[in-house]
Amino acid sequence: MALVNWLKRHFVVIAGLLTLGYLLLPNIVVTVFSFNKPKGRFNYQWQQFSTDAWKDPCGVADMCGSLSISLQIAFWATVGATVLGSMIAFALVRYRFRARGTVNSLIFLPMAMPEVVMAASLLTLFLNLGAQLGFWTILIAHIMFCLSFVVVAVKARVMSMDPRLEEAARDLYASPVQTFLRVTLPIAAPGIAAGAMLSFALSFDDFIITNFNAGSTVTFPMFVWGSAQRGTPVQINVIGTAMFLVAVLLVLASMVISNRRNRQKA
Repeated sequence: MALVNWLKRHFVVIAGLLTLGYLLLPNIVVTVFSFNKPKGRFNYQWQQFSTDAWKDPCGVADMCGSLSISLQIAFWATVGATVLGSMIAFALVRYRFRARGTVNSLIFLPMAMPEVVMAASLLTLFLNLGAQLGFWTILIAHIMFCLSFVVVAVKARVMSMDPRLEEAARDLYASPVQTFLRVTLPIAAPGIAAGAMLSFALSFDDFIITNFNAGSTVTFPMFVWGSAQRGTPVQINVIGTAMFLVAVLLVLASMVISNRRNRQKA
């Protein structure tokens, strides 16, 4: 009976931990197999512990080249989508104009539309324009589908802002630029940062839209897909583990900074 009562009191915590463990299970498997030394081409069965892949993460031909391309595209797509998406979000929240409702509805289309439909549409557009498929077509495509996610994230933050703070800044003779830089932007920063991080993750991870519009350019997800047909190098698990650890460190760092700011305010 005591065990049942304890489970009832801690049911939410237990369910949350089990869900978190389920979500992290693929990352744990990838991390474990990054230390494997397979006997054949496929890294699907544990054979022997080894750190060879960690010592030479670029040992597979063209892998680090494709990783570099993906990082460049993800970075510039994040910059473009964040700047454009933030401006669109402010315009939709702060201004009233014709077709505002239509624009609001169109913003959600890339999020609701199947990727294969968007990929084929973009490919048709680029072919009709006579554009050469490659780095730039991938970048344009990524900015287009990341834009909606930035708008949604920033818009939610801007809608929760108290306009009286900006009015107070203007009453204290702050110029519009000073008000934006010192009041509006710091308050909207968490939403902008969330949209930027989401854009980077979506761009780096994308395969379907990229595959349609890549031409001869090979990104990291395309390299992984191609390698899986012939054999999965251990170095792919190394790169995946490294990126997971970087993401975890960034989240922990943001939590520490947020806690310090809260303590200072208190």
